[in-house]
Amino acid sequence: MLERLAGSPPAADLFESTVAFRWDARGGPGRLVPVRDPLSFDLDDLLGVERAVGRLLRNTEQFVRGLPANHVLLFGERGTGKSSAVRGLLPRYGARGLRLIEVHKLDLVHLPDVLGAVRDAPYRFLLFCDDLSFDEGEPGHRELKAALEGSVEAPPANVRIVATSNRRHLLPERMSDNLAARMDEAGELHMDEVVEEKLALSDRFGLVIGFYGFDQATYLRIVEHYAQKAGLRVDPERLRSEALRFALERSSRSGRIARQFVDDLAGRLALEAL
Repeated sequence: MLERLAGSPPAADLFESTVAFRWDARGGPGRLVPVRDPLSFDLDDLLGVERAVGRLLRNTEQFVRGLPANHVLLFGERGTGKSSAVRGLLPRYGARGLRLIEVHKLDLVHLPDVLGAVRDAPYRFLLFCDDLSFDEGEPGHRELKAALEGSVEAPPANVRIVATSNRRHLLPERMSDNLAARMDEAGELHMDEVVEEKLALSDRFGLVIGFYGFDQATYLRIVEHYAQKAGLRVDPERLRSEALRFALERSSRSGRIARQFVDDLAGRLALEAL
């Protein structure tokens, strides 16, 4: 109880036995909680976004080797593999000293405490903010902006921040924000301070990677990949037609939808075999 209320530094051997953590700030200043069974992901299952994943891997390789590396923002359509790409880094780099700390948006106000907890540890840490976006007046984005760049205190060299978001600029953009923009005598456009403030946060991520929606051919290729991985024996035409119908009902074609369809089909085929 005292440790929870007053806070305590992580044990020296904590990072040796665990590769994934979450920051828990309930009822106290916050502490690192080990995730004993982290949800990992095989990056080879991310089809259709190979270029984006390649850029993330290259930056992570630089970071793990102690070379210059950037904070990363992964943005794009839902279900395209942003969060899975981050989770897939642990199986590849965990044995080489990479550790992942999940920080929820509401806990970003404690970001200085999170950085302090790992500053002197002999490991490389990715602070993972999943599905990140801010509404007007929400706390946390100023602490995040300062941690990325702008604070008097330099961020630890062993920490990089990785965030995923459906928004490119993380903050809501409205038509009214542009009403105060003006053009000077030379024809140069000067943005309003509100617009500049909203762009400032995402601009501090040194690497911004887009994950975009799939066309039908890519979606079907992902379906075939998951079906083969699951060992399903099904007529190719049935697989194709039912996969397209499933995507139409969900109004989306993505890797997530493809995996959900294959899970559904695998269950139905198992029932048919009973």
